[in-house]
Amino acid sequence: MKTRDIAVGGLLAAIALLIPLLFANTPLMVHIPPFSATIASHVPILLSMAISPAVAIFMGVVSGIGFVIRTSPIIGARALMHAVFGGLGAYAYSKKVPFYIVLLFTAPIHGLLEALIVLPFGYDLNQAFVVVGLGTVLHHLVDAAITLVLYNVLVKLSFLSIPR
Repeated sequence: MKTRDIAVGGLLAAIALLIPLLFANTPLMVHIPPFSATIASHVPILLSMAISPAVAIFMGVVSGIGFVIRTSPIIGARALMHAVFGGLGAYAYSKKVPFYIVLLFTAPIHGLLEALIVLPFGYDLNQAFVVVGLGTVLHHLVDAAITLVLYNVLVKLSFLSIPR
């Protein structure tokens, strides 16, 4: 792993940690238990997929820690699922899958993982798959649009590179 990848990953990790610490339980967070959506909370993990699988997995863990500290174990467990879809997305990106395709194909994986992780907490299938699963996919797509804009800027500034 390159030094620059570690540095950019560290900066994204700091942002991923700050988002729940600053935005949780504010008007920037929608909470319909067991679903919650904090604006731009997926942007760091989605951007990290353009760096490497290791950085993306690290980002998912950091995001999970941030949400456990500031919100609840359920939201933290859901955020830890970012490590899984982030690692898969980063692997696909490293195999030259276009970034916008990676963002799209990880959305249903993300929704499914977050729906499954709330089941052990006593939520029924409707709450898990409709409220959390569908809500997560929609939230992922909104944050993916934000991420795509930032990704294009970072590529132009040479902070990120497109795999050739």
